[in-house]
Amino acid sequence: MRNHNKIKTTLLTFLSFTLTLSSYGLDRDYVPRAILTKDQEKEVIALAKKCGMKEVSKISTHNMYPSPFRGIQLQGPEKIKGREVSYQGLSMSHSEWLEPGAKPRKEQIQMGKFWAGKPYTRKKTILKVGKKEFRTGSINGMTPEQCETILGLLLSGKYEIGPTVNKRTLEQVGWNTPSNFSKRGESISVGFLHKAKDSGFFDLQIKMVGKKLTIEQMFQAIP
Repeated sequence: MRNHNKIKTTLLTFLSFTLTLSSYGLDRDYVPRAILTKDQEKEVIALAKKCGMKEVSKISTHNMYPSPFRGIQLQGPEKIKGREVSYQGLSMSHSEWLEPGAKPRKEQIQMGKFWAGKPYTRKKTILKVGKKEFRTGSINGMTPEQCETILGLLLSGKYEIGPTVNKRTLEQVGWNTPSNFSKRGESISVGFLHKAKDSGFFDLQIKMVGKKLTIEQMFQAIP
C-alpha cells in the first residue's frame, strides 16, 4: 500500500513538473478581453493532455465576432518534412466567455470552467519568398513554386487592379498571412486573412499573363 501511494505521489509530482515546464517557453497570443492567468494556463494544458493532446507549444485566444464571446485555441509543436508542416490543434471553451448557461457536449471533457473535445491535425505548406517563409493552408491545382511567384508579386506590390477592386479595402489585406491558393482552368483564387485579428478574410480573383498579375475581383468575408 505504501509503495502504491509512493508511486502515485511520484506520478503526481512528475505531472506537476511537466505542466510547470510546459508553461515556460509557451508561445502566447491573447486578445485583450481573453487573457489567461498562469494557473489557468496550467489547467488548460492539463485538460488538453486529458483530451489526447501530446504537447502544447502555443495558447491563443480569439474573439467570436460579431458576438461578444471568446474562444481558446491550443497548438502542439510543428513537425516539418520538406515543405509540409503538421501539428495538433485543439479548440477549447471557457464558461465565462460564452453565453450564460453554456455547457459542454456529451463527448467533451470538462475541467473546472474549461472544456474541449478531441484534438485535430492541421497541415500547411511552406512557401518561400526571398529569405522569408510563409505557411498556407491549402494549395489546389498549382505547384508551391507557382504560389511563391504570385505571393512574391503581391508582396512587392507588382500588380494591377481591376475597376471593381476597392483600393482602401485592398489595404486591409494581411499579405503575410496567405490562407489558400487555388486554380481551375485559367481562374486563380488566393485567400488572405485580414490585417486585424479575428476580422475575417479576403478572396482575390487573379489573372496571370506571363509575369503580369492583375487582381480582377476581390471578396471580403466579415465575421
